[in-house]
Amino acid sequence: MISKIINMAERLKDKEDLKLEAMFRSDPVPDDGFSVNVVSRIRRQIWIRRLSMPVAIALGLIVSARPILEIVSLVPELANLLFGSSLGIDQLPVGNIPQLSTILFGATLLMAVMLASRILEE
Repeated sequence: MISKIINMAERLKDKEDLKLEAMFRSDPVPDDGFSVNVVSRIRRQIWIRRLSMPVAIALGLIVSARPILEIVSLVPELANLLFGSSLGIDQLPVGNIPQLSTILFGATLLMAVMLASRILEE
């Protein structure tokens, strides 16, 4: 069974409907490459935005490489001045660190709780 309301709406057309149909049936307006030019500019701007941050970070690292290396070379001497010779890797309490299986189980449980909270929000 076909609805009469839909058929009537398709048959009854006012002036605006007729004008719209005529406009859609007409040939597209020639743009002489305008739309291609706009799309290429937009893509270029997107690539500039994507690359600007990594390039800026790389330039910053290049400029600051020497001071960073000097600070890194001073850290052991500074630690020796502050803590003396009592600080060493062999003196770290590695016996109290949980096993890897316990850490993985905790991380899995944390991710499950976060996922469940997201699902419950919606």
